[in-house]
Amino acid sequence: MLQIAMLIYPDMFDVDLIGPQTFLQRLGDADVFYVWKDRGPIVSDLGVTYAATHDFASCPANLDVLFVPGGLKGAMPLLRDGAVLDFLADRGARAKYVASVCTGSLLLGAAGLLTGYKATSYWMVRDLLPLFGAELVPERVVIDRNRVTGGGATAGLDFGLTLASLLRGEDHAKMLQLLVEYDPQPPYDAGAPERAPAGMAERIRDKRAGEMAAAREAALSAAKRLEGGRGRLRSSNGA
Repeated sequence: MLQIAMLIYPDMFDVDLIGPQTFLQRLGDADVFYVWKDRGPIVSDLGVTYAATHDFASCPANLDVLFVPGGLKGAMPLLRDGAVLDFLADRGARAKYVASVCTGSLLLGAAGLLTGYKATSYWMVRDLLPLFGAELVPERVVIDRNRVTGGGATAGLDFGLTLASLLRGEDHAKMLQLLVEYDPQPPYDAGAPERAPAGMAERIRDKRAGEMAAAREAALSAAKRLEGGRGRLRSSNGA
């Protein structure tokens, strides 16, 4: 049975979690479960309450998939949370696939799991990925060896199908796509900054300038912590 751990945390963005789970929950012979520091309730960005079935200690040591959702409001504080980053580093070191959607990739990066890998993230913060030694590829879904990362929010659906195909094959993924009638036909073509109307991306950035500054500060702090940990490791190894 596949062991698929999905991190949950306060103020995560629900779509980042539920989009991928829509497909992962239907893989067959898979245990898909939520993990957090404890098994108490957490409230998402949209006000929905979730509860972990495993805490960090009880989460299986060897996972087929370690998945991290995003959410700018919720993910940024975790860039400074040693317990979360240490958990991700530990399970991610052995997981068959290490995966994320949206700003979840920043948490993977801060845990040292994207160094030397190509990855993507939410368009407003994806430029922070190189701080963690990752190579930014601004695509909807990026696969680099056993790292699978998705862009913001709704990219989780494409991500979920992609990961399903890696785990169960293309035919199974296509069956899941048909099962849930995933046939996107958006009324507008403004879902990426490159195709949005002129000036729209800049206006959004201006309105959220404070959040972006805080995100960069948190990422710089996390990158410094990561490099400090590597320095201690090199010293202990006599390098």
